[in-house]
Amino acid sequence: MSRLQTLLEQRANAWATVQDIRERLSRENRDASEDEDTAFRNALDDVEKLSAKIADEERAARLESIDYSQTPGRSVPEGRGEGDQPNGESRYGDAFQVWMRGGSEGLTAEERTALHGGFVDTKELRAQGVATGAAGGYLVPQGFRNTLIETMKFYSSMRAVSEVINTDSGQTLPWPTNDDTANVGAILAENTQMTQQDLTLGQAQLGAYMYTSKIVLVSFQLLQDSVFNLDSFLARKLGERIGRIQNTHFTTGTGSSQPLGIQTNATVGKQGTTGQTTTVIYDDLIDLIHSVNRAYRNTDSRWMMADSSLKPIRKLKDSQNRPLWEPSVQVGVPDSLLGYGLEINDDMPAMAASAKSVLFGDFRRGYVIRDVLGVQLLRLTERYADFLQVGFAAYARTDATLQDAGAIRAYQNAAS
Repeated sequence: MSRLQTLLEQRANAWATVQDIRERLSRENRDASEDEDTAFRNALDDVEKLSAKIADEERAARLESIDYSQTPGRSVPEGRGEGDQPNGESRYGDAFQVWMRGGSEGLTAEERTALHGGFVDTKELRAQGVATGAAGGYLVPQGFRNTLIETMKFYSSMRAVSEVINTDSGQTLPWPTNDDTANVGAILAENTQMTQQDLTLGQAQLGAYMYTSKIVLVSFQLLQDSVFNLDSFLARKLGERIGRIQNTHFTTGTGSSQPLGIQTNATVGKQGTTGQTTTVIYDDLIDLIHSVNRAYRNTDSRWMMADSSLKPIRKLKDSQNRPLWEPSVQVGVPDSLLGYGLEINDDMPAMAASAKSVLFGDFRRGYVIRDVLGVQLLRLTERYADFLQVGFAAYARTDATLQDAGAIRAYQNAAS
């Protein structure tokens, strides 16, 4: 049995203990004894601790699924003989690794040509401005980019649930918006002219904000150590930094000099009942679900909230005294709330007076993220030479916006 499955079963057992004590006290209509109170609190603590461990284990499992098999340094990749001719992407990737470790001075003439010219095949064209290499930067090869993007997803709940598109340039992209759920067809009598019902289209624009990881410093010793996997290390660290800031903007961004966050202008589907400034009641969650049109309430619909908001929700029960939150006991199956999946996003506001703390709906139809292909990595050699370090910084161009406001609704805590 895997460690993840073991943790899931341990959490299920702890949660069963919580429910058993609850149901017994409710059935016998009495307060908990000292031993029962201690057991109840310990079981709740176990549920929270195990949930955190499960989240870490799931993240680790996803990281393990990434191919880290790229051979560092200048050795011949496994499965290819010395006499074999590598394709354009392989040549570019091999030269890129040499450049990361030794800079431009360590490149052969062939490797230098590969980096400056990029590569062209039937699938991809890498093009860069004439000053790119001179400035110390090159577009990252596909394997490095895939690792970086996957790492960004681990630190960005919004990337995991939104529609993500890729474009070849960063030119302003007009994006049509439409909510036609209020319009219906009609019965047409014989020999009767059809009436018109135009679509009401809006328009949003997607630009390309330049995101930077800031500088990651790597010592000369690590650069020279062929055992050290520089590719995976840099991709993870740079991806973590970009992923964190992008998730903040995708969630609560103002739309001015940064992407427009999904929570920022989300339509309020349910205002909390008076007194619910830091909590939510069962009825309000049901009302929030039904504030989203049925056209969007499909298998992709889910909840989004901060972990601190989930805590009071875990304590809620329906009219049959059943808990609303259902912890998953199966690998790959998310926890659920009232039958819908649950996405924890700690960039969502915590429950507070008038806070839009919970979102519900189809995020893939409601929100779009636009990435501009061509993540660039800069290598800063001289700046940190006196520390025997080399600086690396990644740049990625991205924007995001709400594409269908009708797909998402927000629960807003009461003002008082």
